[in-house]
Amino acid sequence: MIKRGEIYLVNLNPIKGREQACRRPVLVISSDAINKQPLVVSVVVGTDARNVQRDYPTNVRVPSVETGLPNDTIFLCFQIRSLDPKRFYDPKTKQPQMIGTMPPHRMKEVVEALKLALEIE
Repeated sequence: MIKRGEIYLVNLNPIKGREQACRRPVLVISSDAINKQPLVVSVVVGTDARNVQRDYPTNVRVPSVETGLPNDTIFLCFQIRSLDPKRFYDPKTKQPQMIGTMPPHRMKEVVEALKLALEIE
């Protein structure tokens, strides 16, 4: 089962406009109660930290040593997507492509960034 705090490599195509494209790390932010359902999984999109020179309050920069990802990553908490669970599985191997996990202290940062992005108190 896909779980909150897990990081997957997902193909985000097709896209429109300024949405993040291609295969990217995504962080699962939806609750496990929702993730158990055959609905959609809510995520925030990650990008290589080298692509973002400044830190913004709606982004969370995470060193690779904390997540297991190959590169330092910035999770763009203003780029929230709801994805069909099928996107999380490799079409060839039919296995989920989990590539890391977010440590609890960083998940707290993600929650704070989401609150800012969505103006939730």
